[in-house]
Amino acid sequence: MNQIVGKSNILFITLDTLRFDVAQQELAAGRTPFFASLLPAGWEERHAPGSFTYASHCAFFAGFLPTPARPGVHERLFSLKFAGSETTGTSSYCFDTPDIVSGFSGIGYRTICIGGVGFFKKQNPLSCVLPNLFQESYWRPEFGVTDPESTRHQVEFAQELLQEKPDQKVFLFMNLSALHQPNCHYLPGADAAAGDSLATHAAALRYIDSQLRPLFQTLNQMGDTFVILSSDHGTTYGEDGYTGHRLGHEKVWTIPYADFHMRKGSLS
Repeated sequence: MNQIVGKSNILFITLDTLRFDVAQQELAAGRTPFFASLLPAGWEERHAPGSFTYASHCAFFAGFLPTPARPGVHERLFSLKFAGSETTGTSSYCFDTPDIVSGFSGIGYRTICIGGVGFFKKQNPLSCVLPNLFQESYWRPEFGVTDPESTRHQVEFAQELLQEKPDQKVFLFMNLSALHQPNCHYLPGADAAAGDSLATHAAALRYIDSQLRPLFQTLNQMGDTFVILSSDHGTTYGEDGYTGHRLGHEKVWTIPYADFHMRKGSLS
């Protein structure tokens, strides 16, 4: 990361609530073609640092991205200076700040948050905590969980912001809300009274996949971009009697993750 930070834009997208098994299944079946074009090796299985949005994002912004789901000490991309960190290595970019967002700001990045779920709504003190880390933070009702076109709205707004200052390096964070309940509106014919299901969860992912290309094209025209794609936690749909998240179940803590360096002009 020491060869990338300062030279490349950073795009960090959280696909809120996305399960690893569903992400892999949809990619393998060819139903998320844009993700497949970005991730030739597929999604990486990782463990979430928290079981719900707020906890995971507090960890993310402290430099603790999801941990590879395999034994060993795993060096982190970003870290904050503190004694005794076993996962800060020679290739980690280390900030002497309380969070990575202010760290990026301190080295000249324009930091932008485009929120999605309730912890980014900026409508009460709690939902201001995460957005207030950024120089610019935005939330609108059409970015939230109840709008069936939330990802399209978020992407179009991100493009507008990026085009304002195309020459300034940007740390763009987006929390995509479409997968979070309610998501039954993404599957035609789904019974709204029956609620969400694995099938509607997968349909929401397919919707997100269909909306992301314009954002990546805009960034790809601006310059090199380091991309992080990750869920923040999974969720349960009746497994072992559990429904939802903020609980310690394998379907909650096992999530998809990917990162890669996208070179300017490489995206058709």
